[in-house]
Amino acid sequence: QVQPVESGGGSVQAGGSLRLSCTAPGFTSNSCGMHWYRQAAGEQREWVSSIKADGSTSYTDSAKGRFTISKDKARDTVYLEMNNLKPEDTDMYSCRLMCRNYVSNWGQGTQVTVSS
Repeated sequence: QVQPVESGGGSVQAGGSLRLSCTAPGFTSNSCGMHWYRQAAGEQREWVSSIKADGSTSYTDSAKGRFTISKDKARDTVYLEMNNLKPEDTDMYSCRLMCRNYVSNWGQGTQVTVSS
């Protein structure tokens, strides 16, 4: 299975912005959807946002109006732009693919820390 690579996390003040990236070879060629999740220590992963192969997007309620998911098919990359970040957004963010014939492994994740 493919393992995506995430990047773009960091530490910001509340109200700040970050742009996360998730890159996985085969994302475009295998008509995959890309799905972002976040996970706090000791908790289960929580779904955040998705972009399907047809380009349709979706967001968890807490992200609507603040986060935007997009893709660059030529680079096999999906972006998650996060604006007006809140301390509650502090988590490890990971992504995975869901494709016609397989589901990818989780990436290593990228840490997002938002201070009050």
